[in-house]
Amino acid sequence: MGLTRSGLERRTLTVSGHRTSVALEPAFWRELAAIAERSGRTIAALVTEIDAARRGSLASAIRVHVVEGLARISHQGHGLRRARAFVPPGAGRRA
Repeated sequence: MGLTRSGLERRTLTVSGHRTSVALEPAFWRELAAIAERSGRTIAALVTEIDAARRGSLASAIRVHVVEGLARISHQGHGLRRARAFVPPGAGRRA
């Protein structure tokens, strides 16, 4: 584990039986660990699931998973089911 020049933290994990190295911002590693803990899995097990469903790079897929997980938590905490478009007052009224 160590930071790269760009501030990314590189970790080596076993994913689907193979060792692989992933570089992410420290905040993404922290939230990924929290997601894994909440779901009762290890980081490696969670990353293996993300890897199986991904398109594109593994690091990008992990970031998307973390952001989607945070969005779900945020929406649940606010009782939101889906994003709604803003409609200004008076919109749709005929003049």
